[in-house]
Amino acid sequence: EVTLYSAKIIFVNAACLNTNLILLNSKSNRFPNGLGNDNGLLGKYIAFHNYRGNITAQFKGPLDQYYYGRRPTQVMMPSFKNVLKQETDFLRGYMVHFSASRAGRPNVDGVGAAFKDAITEPGDWSIYMMMQGETIPKETNQVSLSEYERDNWGIPQLVVSVDYDENDEKLLQDFFKEGKAMLEKAGCSKINTWDSKQPPGLDIHEMGGVRMGKDPNTSMLNQFNQLHHCKNVFVTDGACMTSTGNQNPSLTFMALTARAADYAAAQFKEGRL
Repeated sequence: EVTLYSAKIIFVNAACLNTNLILLNSKSNRFPNGLGNDNGLLGKYIAFHNYRGNITAQFKGPLDQYYYGRRPTQVMMPSFKNVLKQETDFLRGYMVHFSASRAGRPNVDGVGAAFKDAITEPGDWSIYMMMQGETIPKETNQVSLSEYERDNWGIPQLVVSVDYDENDEKLLQDFFKEGKAMLEKAGCSKINTWDSKQPPGLDIHEMGGVRMGKDPNTSMLNQFNQLHHCKNVFVTDGACMTSTGNQNPSLTFMALTARAADYAAAQFKEGRL
């Protein structure tokens, strides 16, 4: 059974990868390679955030104080590399998430109320750092339709072909170097760095595949997030982005959506859509 819905204006915002999946599956005689995909770029230049870097340390905090509730000991530090000019052997940069806490005491022996009171008593102060690095958009980082895998409705599934490169490795090592130096300067001890080696896709903030741009030969969407070759379709989620930046992107998506919706409404009133 098929239910048909129709509209004069459509916003495809299914989250980055699913938006790519929908458009790639939206084939017709006019668009045999996916909706609006005359230039073959649909699904390409997928980018994401690099979360592999982690650092922990201990420090002598106030033992008569604790933290509770809205995590007042958490900080997000903006990127400080390659901000005004290119100054490293890697491109772009990374922001850093900090948090500090007093862990419990899990190695206490006992049972009952006294045991509960003992393990809820805070222990030493520790600090945690995590990177959020920008990956560089590359044509080879892409998604496509599977020739064999289908979902429960017979629709081709998405094949995700993305990976880290040398730039990501250099950025990771710089985070380890700079993060360790910061903690040493702050007087921390027992500093430990580790690479989670997690593959792309185990976290958040995927972007790209339906990239914006002025030239229909090198992009899928115009400056108002409107498909170059299918004017009544707009994409304003992460799929529209040409780069990840190193920041959280949600407010950018919201701003792009508000602008595109305003433009679409004005075009509709003028009878152009």
